[in-house]
This record gives sequence, structure tokens and C-alpha cells, in this order.
Amino acid sequence: MAVQNSVRGTARTSRKGWALAVIAMAQFVVIMDTSIIGVALPRMQDDLGFTQENLSWVFNAYVVAFGGLLLLGGKLADLLGARRVFATGWAVLGAGSLLAGLAENVATEISGRAVQGVGAALIAPSALTLLMMLFGSEPKELTRAMALYAAAAPAGGTAGVFLGGAITEFISWPWVFYINIPIAIAALLAVRPLMPASNAQRGSVDLLGALVATAGLASAVYAIVEAPEVGWGATSTLVAFAAAAVLLTLFVVLQASRREPLMRLSIFRAPNLAAANGVQLLLGAAWIPMWFFLNLYLQQVLDLGPFASGSALLPMTLLIMVGMIAVAPRLIARYGPKVVAVTGLILLAAGMLWLAQIRSTGTFWADVLPASLVAAAGMSLAFIPSLMTAVSSARPEEGGLASGIVNTNYQVGSALGLAIMTAIATSQGAGRIGDLVALTDGFSAAFLGAAATAVAGAGLAVLTWRRGSLSAGAR
Repeated sequence: MAVQNSVRGTARTSRKGWALAVIAMAQFVVIMDTSIIGVALPRMQDDLGFTQENLSWVFNAYVVAFGGLLLLGGKLADLLGARRVFATGWAVLGAGSLLAGLAENVATEISGRAVQGVGAALIAPSALTLLMMLFGSEPKELTRAMALYAAAAPAGGTAGVFLGGAITEFISWPWVFYINIPIAIAALLAVRPLMPASNAQRGSVDLLGALVATAGLASAVYAIVEAPEVGWGATSTLVAFAAAAVLLTLFVVLQASRREPLMRLSIFRAPNLAAANGVQLLLGAAWIPMWFFLNLYLQQVLDLGPFASGSALLPMTLLIMVGMIAVAPRLIARYGPKVVAVTGLILLAAGMLWLAQIRSTGTFWADVLPASLVAAAGMSLAFIPSLMTAVSSARPEEGGLASGIVNTNYQVGSALGLAIMTAIATSQGAGRIGDLVALTDGFSAAFLGAAATAVAGAGLAVLTWRRGSLSAGAR
């Protein structure tokens, strides 16, 4: 009997390990898809006819759909079961990847990226819910599992740059999308044997709220991206900003008035949930623009090819993975999540201030590597404590919602941060392709803006985040 129990225990442990690998892969892929297009952008621009100003929509179409629908994805995971929503998300992501890879014009490319974002919005919150179902009963196991899951996000973001460079250099840019298809098929085959099933809950889905939130976010991003070209006081800019304000206000009103809202507003009464989500929003708004403009600096100013540009950011990936898996959990256990998050944000800001000193005649070794490693160290410390606090502060039965909220804040921050930094960079000369001095000045301004955003995140944490250990199912 003891031998049988030991065998069963080993089998359960092995199954949980494989399930965690699939969940971490899901996080890796949905974040990788934000970055894998970075190195391919110049080739896509030439082939499909994007302008320098609207090129960011290859990124934003994905992130707006991803961020705008994450709450819906989290709610569906709670209502329909996380395993079912997880599988559906992979199918949708695969379909969007095929469409984006086959695109022959700007409209089709942006549409494919948006469909990818819908799939990611189903995958991300359900993956985090499945992780909590598998490991939530054991705090030590949960911390280790969350560290691996969290490391997969920035690692996927930076590794995507390397993969995108290799694919673009040696194959062709459509394969940065096609690579998702075999991964999606493998994930679909693994779902039923590895992932725990959960009973569906009674309730309705606030589709109107999801559409209003997504439209509001898209309007805000559109206004910020287009303003440098048409003018901040132009009628189209003002109308887009007004539409965003009305739609996002309407979303809050809908959530406050509905019996079964997409996002229960009172969830933010849980200790530290609002603070941790605010930190995640500002973290995304700082990190993603840094990655985006660092890619452009490497290619458009330092004249590195796609593969060399991707390879240049591999040291960041390695440092982030080591920091998140081996360092951050120990520091959280010793000093608490608030201290670690604030320290990470300050380091991230320092790295970006260093990057802002880039030169038009610079080199990778002097202008990029040391500063990027400081920024990566900061990211590895700031991401995990804010993510874990945001998820663990909610009720267990609202794991999908909490996962959706924190992922939404990170993606919304990414979209708005990139839009704002694009506007700043363009106003300082980043739109003048071929003028290395103007490009460098624009990219430097974007890094300064991202550094200020990281400082704001640290300030928010200091003022609003209560000291203490991670919450557990706050009511």
C-alpha cells in the first residue's frame, strides 16, 4: 500500500510539473507575441506599407484586444471553467496567427493581430486560474510556481526579440506568426490530460461591458498615437479623447449598476489589490516602451541586422529568469513584497535613465548592455511581488477575475505607455528615418519618459501599499 501511495504521489507530482510547464509556456507565448514582431517591424513596414507613425499599431492592435478583453476572459474562466476557456484561447490564437502571417496589406495584418489578442485574453487569465487551482493550497509550492510563471512573462518578451530576429533574418517575417500554430496544437493536446477540471458557475457575461472597455481603450490609444501627426488640438484628436473618456466612464457606471458585472468594483477593497494593480499598470507602461525603442535604436541607429538585434537582448532574458526564479522569491520572503517591488522599480528607472544617454555614434557594449542589465534586474524584482499580491488578495472563487484584472492593468499600461512614449519620441525627431541624430534624440526622450513612469510606480507603491506578507483570499 505504501508503495502504491508513493507511486500515485509521484505521478501527481509529475502531472503537476507538466501542467505548470504548459501554463508557463502559455504566459511565455502571449507575452512573446507582443515582442516577437519588434525586430520584424522594418521588414513588415517595407512589405505592407506601414508609415513610421502607424507602425506601432502592429503592436497596439494585439495589446488593445488583449488588454481590453482580459476581464471578459477572466469572467468566462470563472463561469465556464478555466480549462475550457484555456483551450478555446489557444484555438483563437492559432487562427489569428495564421491570418497575420498571410496578410498582404495593413488592414489584414492589424486584423490578424487583433484576433491574436482575443486568444491571448482568453489564455492569460485562465492559465493563472489553473495555476492557483493546482498549487494554491500549498504556499511554498505556490511561491515557486508563481516565480516560474512570472519569469515566463518578461522572458517571453525578451526572448521573442531573439526569435523574431532569427526568423526574420534566416526565414521571413510571416513566420514570427506561424511559429504559434504548432505551439497552439501542442497546448490543445495537453489540456485535457494535464489540466484540472472545474465546475461551471451560474451567472451571466457582461458582453456590453467588455465591448465598452475595449472601445474606450482603443480610442485612448488611437488619440495618443495619431496626435503627433495631426496635432493635439485637432478635431479628430479631441473627439477620440472625448470618446475614450465617455466610454471608460460608461464602463465604470455599468459595473457599478449591474447585478453581475464584468468586474465587481468592491473587489478593490481587498488590502493591497488596488495598489498592486496600479504598480502593474505603471510597470507595463515603463517596460514595454523601453523594449520597443531599444529595438529600433539597435536597428535604425546602430545598424544591427534582425538576428544581431535579437541576440543583443539575450543577456536581459537570462538575467530576468535568474532574478525571478532564484532571487526575487527569497527577497520577498525576507523583506516582504512591497520593499522588493519598490527596489525593483527604482532599479528599472535607473536603467532607463542610463539608456537615455544613448548616442548616435554609440555601441552596443557601451550604450546598451550595461544599462539594459540594470533595467532587467529592476524588472525581475518588481514584477513578481506585484503580480502575486494582486492575485492572492482576491477571493478564491474570483481567481479568474483577479487574474483578468492584473493582466488587464499590465496590458493597458503597455498600450498607453507605448502610445505616450511614441508621441514623445516622434515629437523629438524619431519619425525622421535616416537622420541618426534625430532618431537618437527621439528614442532618448522615450527612455526618459519610461524612467519617469517607473519612478511614479515606485511612488505609488510607497504611498498606497501596506507592508506585510502576501494576502490569501481576502474578503
